[in-house]
Amino acid sequence: MKRIIYIGLWMVILAVGLGACNDQTNMRKKITGKAGELVVVVPDPTWEGATGKSFREIMAQPQLGLPQDEPIFDLINVPPSAFKEIFRTSRNIVRIKISTTVDTSEVKFRKDIWAWPQAVVDINASSTEEFNQLLKKNSDRIVAFMLKAERDRLQMNYRNYHDKAAKNIIKDKFNIQLNVPPGFKVTKQEKDFVWVRYETPDISQGIMIHSFPYQSDSTFTQQFLLNKRDSILKANVAGPAEGSYMTTERQLPPVFNVFQFKKNYASEMRGLWRVEGDFMGGPYINLTVLDAANNRIVMLDGYVYAPRFDKRNLLRQVEAMMYSLELPDQQKNDKINSQVNMGN
Repeated sequence: MKRIIYIGLWMVILAVGLGACNDQTNMRKKITGKAGELVVVVPDPTWEGATGKSFREIMAQPQLGLPQDEPIFDLINVPPSAFKEIFRTSRNIVRIKISTTVDTSEVKFRKDIWAWPQAVVDINASSTEEFNQLLKKNSDRIVAFMLKAERDRLQMNYRNYHDKAAKNIIKDKFNIQLNVPPGFKVTKQEKDFVWVRYETPDISQGIMIHSFPYQSDSTFTQQFLLNKRDSILKANVAGPAEGSYMTTERQLPPVFNVFQFKKNYASEMRGLWRVEGDFMGGPYINLTVLDAANNRIVMLDGYVYAPRFDKRNLLRQVEAMMYSLELPDQQKNDKINSQVNMGN
């Protein structure tokens, strides 16, 4: 059940929040809290009962594509009486009210109520039954709204603070825009291939960028992309031992979705990587986009190696970099995609 709820959420993330009410109150205050935290304002009896359990099963379900279970959000329960200034600046807030005084049962998506950039969801229901129906109907939107808020914050930081040298190399090589945070460096360049990564003694984060001609719709199949990914990695990403190289862990099937990325045909794949001939491994995310105007495929492959640490937030950082991708001829792509859609 938990897998079903989460699969495909990224396809709706870009559409969620567009109609959210933006209450520009007290914009001078900055958000507080750690990445991935979600404050849930609800009375203790509700939180500890069946209603709270249902909510936790959705908002703390395991993040897919990680080697160990990590929740998509770290939940912090706060009773309404304790929801004071210290909590009101939290980055992500869900307020739950179940009362016969509620006139209209509804879910409200709002931004920047007490701080900036903040995501707030209000779930108001006149009864437990109404709440359960609202949660069932809106669970994907709530999760997507919060995940998008997390990604938007990272991307805003990357737009304002990025490594200009790495960004320029990527632009010169592929004629694409990609915001690369400070600390990430280009460590390898080959024909149609660039590898940028950030290294410390404890963790490694990186993105491999590759492009190749678009030849067939079969490009956007899981098997083709797995094989293509492995061929690129074997040729370009050597492991620490002689003859070792990065590859895909095939024992755990990846999570694969086809969707529209900024109006372009695209796919996303999440799973685990390993090093053939060594013992390294971790999570990866692959974003493959059709650049129709230039008859090519742009493939971004991000990964994390952090054997002693949680990996959810580290992978989200890489993911936000990848999703900052901008193609050079988007207006032409929009026209081509519009013609294709009309033909369908």
